[in-house]
Amino acid sequence: MAAKPVLYTYWRSSCAWRVRIALALKGIDYESNIVHLVKDGGQQHTETYKKLNPMEQLPCLLIDGQTLFQSLPIIEYLNETRPDVKLLPDDPALRQKARALAEIVNCGIQPLQNLEVLQAIGDDKKMEWAKRWIEKGFDAVEQVVTETAGKYSVGDQVTLADLCLVPQVYNANRFKADMSRYPTISRIHAELVQLPAFKIADAHNQPDTPEAERKQ
Repeated sequence: MAAKPVLYTYWRSSCAWRVRIALALKGIDYESNIVHLVKDGGQQHTETYKKLNPMEQLPCLLIDGQTLFQSLPIIEYLNETRPDVKLLPDDPALRQKARALAEIVNCGIQPLQNLEVLQAIGDDKKMEWAKRWIEKGFDAVEQVVTETAGKYSVGDQVTLADLCLVPQVYNANRFKADMSRYPTISRIHAELVQLPAFKIADAHNQPDTPEAERKQ
């Protein structure tokens, strides 16, 4: 019998959150191995974890005898090996749009407001810094989804773009970005968070979610 997949995760890691959504959409049962990003100086920096993910970042997924890291390639792997629930459109042009929207978040927003960058920026400036880059990225996302959206970011199919969008909206609210500037993003987000897989994967519903952050 194949070993049960193991996801190295943390409740508020947006990259791990994306993979949790993918696993839920695909109906893949897994074990959570919590890597606390702040406790003990950051458990992602231990030698044990570094052997799994050389970048010392979340997530890492053990599945099919493989050790996978970097959230978007993990999701692409799941999409290719378990194609019953598609996370990318069949049409090449729409598939490119979904990937492009995901990369705006993955490359253009998240790395600039992740934990290590904010620690380097310092407490006095981190809110202003994160808000600036989130809003710059969301300006681009809003422009694109105004043209591509149906019910979700690209038509009426949940795609890779949506898996990146929901955790980033959480961070936008956390860093007090002006979400009134993004009516299409907000509408799509409101649709997505009602879906069962997105509820299961939500940061407020994880084994390590602090009690004060749990949804009642």
